[in-house]
Amino acid sequence: MSIAENLTNLEKKIQAVCDRTGRSRSAITLISVSKVFPASCLIEAYQAGAREFGENYVQEFEGKWPEVNELPGSTFHLIGHLQSNKAKKAADLFHCIQTVDSVKLAQRLNEGPHPLDIFLEVKLSEEGSKFGAAPEELAQLIDGVRKCGNLRLRGLMTMPPWSEDPEVARPYFRRLRELADQHGLKELSMGMSHDFEVAIEEGSTMIRVGTAIFGKRVKRTAL
Repeated sequence: MSIAENLTNLEKKIQAVCDRTGRSRSAITLISVSKVFPASCLIEAYQAGAREFGENYVQEFEGKWPEVNELPGSTFHLIGHLQSNKAKKAADLFHCIQTVDSVKLAQRLNEGPHPLDIFLEVKLSEEGSKFGAAPEELAQLIDGVRKCGNLRLRGLMTMPPWSEDPEVARPYFRRLRELADQHGLKELSMGMSHDFEVAIEEGSTMIRVGTAIFGKRVKRTAL
C-alpha cells in the first residue's frame, strides 16, 4: 500500500482508540518517523497530510534538510539519542528535541539560534541500549531546564522494552504518566507502530509511528 493509504488506515485506528477511551483525536499528535527513508518518502507523507516528522540521526536529517525545510507547516522532531557535541547542529535543524536527558545537554541546546520545544527522556527500562534520565533525577533536570530561557519544556518521553506483545509496554506507559502528573507536565511522547493503541489508552499525547506509515526499514549499513 502507498504511504497515503497507510496514513488513512492509521488514522482509522487512532480514531477507534479515541472513541473507546473517550479521548479527543485532537489531543493526540502523530509523529511520522521517517528515519532511514529518503526525503521523497517524507514529502509523500506530507502531501498525504502529515505535518510532524521524527528523525533519529542528526547527520542523516542534515542530508534531507535542503529538500524538506520549506514544507509549509511542517515540524521536525529529533527522537534519537543526542550527544552533547551534536547539540548545536540539532538546534539548527529541529523544532523539537525529544531526548534531553541531562542539564548539560539542555544548556548546549539553549545556546541555539531559536527557541526549542523539548521533552525529557526517562529511562524506565533496565535495558543497556536505552537512554534517558532516571526517575529520581527528574526534579533536578526539570529545574535545570527551566533556567534555560530558549527552551520550552513540553513533557516526558520514554522507550519501553521491545516486545511483539503491546501489553508489555503498558506498565512503562503508566509509570511515565504518573511521573508527568507528579511533576506537573502535560504531554507524553510514547507509543510506536506496534503499541500506540496501548499508549493512547494510558494517556499518550504524542505517538511516534514509522513502520505503519513507511513500511519496514532497511538496516543502516556502514559506508
